[in-house]
Amino acid sequence: MSYAAAQQETGPRSPVAAAETIQAASPSAVKTGGAPERYALALLGLADDKRQADPAALDRIAADLEALFGLWRDSSDFREFVADPRLDAVKQRAGAFALLDRAGVGAEVRNLVGVLITNRRLAALPAVAQAFGTLLAERRGQQTAEVTTAHLLSDTQRAQITARLTEAGYSNVRLAESVDASILGGLIVRIGSRLYDNSIKSKLQRLQYAMKGAA
Repeated sequence: MSYAAAQQETGPRSPVAAAETIQAASPSAVKTGGAPERYALALLGLADDKRQADPAALDRIAADLEALFGLWRDSSDFREFVADPRLDAVKQRAGAFALLDRAGVGAEVRNLVGVLITNRRLAALPAVAQAFGTLLAERRGQQTAEVTTAHLLSDTQRAQITARLTEAGYSNVRLAESVDASILGGLIVRIGSRLYDNSIKSKLQRLQYAMKGAA
């Protein structure tokens, strides 16, 4: 689907912004697929088209989207703004574009945000970024490890998880993080068909089952 076709959104189709190396750490679980993935595919096609005249286009677009996603991840005010259904398109556009201008975000990501606002899909921005990161990782032969924790990870924790995955034989891994307070603590890692669940919630459930079995 071309970028131009995506802008003429029929149903959930439309363009999307770039985030190439996103180690997406979201404050709440961000679900990808569906409409976000279609936006991501459209943006990836746009980036590929631009690379013919500008070889650095993909990296530039990705860096802009990564910066925007990082702001969404780290700023509760921005998360609330993106998710607020009470804001009309005029208020969303004014607030979002003021932020993009301060952050020095380029035209492609700015246009993406504008299209999301026009289509009343600004709340899908983090999911679009996740989907774009996953698509690009697949293209580059990276493995994606879905990591769920009860709290946001620090950079040190991210490095430790990546190191452990490398030791386990998973090289060139990209982390796709989400936060789920219901797991209480620990972490859940899914990579390929393998699932490692070391959450406190699961430990408590296993303890409960063991106690029932011993009764």
